[in-house]
Amino acid sequence: MAIVLGGCGGDREEGGPASGSRIDVVAGFYPLAFAAEEVGGPHVRVRNLTPAGAEPHDLELSPRDVGRIHSAGLVLYLGHGFQPGLEDAAGETGGRALDLLRGLGLARNGDPHVWLDPLRYARIAERVGRALGRPEAASRFADRLKALDREYRAGLSDCRRRELVTSHAAFGYLAERYGLEQVAVTGLAPEAEPGPRDLARVSRLARERGATTIFFEPLVSRDVARTVAHAAGARIALLDPLEGLTKDEARRGEDYFSIMRRNLATLRAGLGCR
Repeated sequence: MAIVLGGCGGDREEGGPASGSRIDVVAGFYPLAFAAEEVGGPHVRVRNLTPAGAEPHDLELSPRDVGRIHSAGLVLYLGHGFQPGLEDAAGETGGRALDLLRGLGLARNGDPHVWLDPLRYARIAERVGRALGRPEAASRFADRLKALDREYRAGLSDCRRRELVTSHAAFGYLAERYGLEQVAVTGLAPEAEPGPRDLARVSRLARERGATTIFFEPLVSRDVARTVAHAAGARIALLDPLEGLTKDEARRGEDYFSIMRRNLATLRAGLGCR
């Protein structure tokens, strides 16, 4: 097994597994695991550290997880404190870890949800392809993401409303890419409890902007969205930040593309797109 990777100190990504071998890849959560599976195909064994239905921000590593990280041929993670325990363990792998937030032009608030922008996610896939020595497979996967981007551009080009009112600030990159304005009740942490002022502020903005839909997420309580929707005279709708699949989604064979297309249909309905 010959892997030449850049770790936390500097991303050298050329090289890949020796011919005929398989590489064990450990990924912090679903989007990174999916990219590794799609790019690596039968050449990789991928372990997603975040179970289906769990919130990746809350990941706590078991001793077995730490052992898998230390023995893996490649560890994929997002830095900037998204999963701090994994980030610390990845720094002990001797250069076999890849921080996939590097070089992606993060928002000033450090928002890590880059995979919700298909073009940024394509850049992640290309880096994974270089690390695995499979650039052609990564290019094919990136082409699918670029096609998804075109679907979003067309689907969100003519909408009555451009305000994306969400329960937490996970959709900034998606909003930026497609000319929407994210109005979030809480910040980047989905478990944060909004105060009365937060709820009043967003409810007022929703009424002023004529928002008809408040978007909530599958892995967190919908109570906040319901409170704002009631105050604003709006309805609620599910918008998935794709931090992980639910158990039902995994059983149904859902994936990044099917859920992103479902998100697009939800956005079109909620924003009054033609």
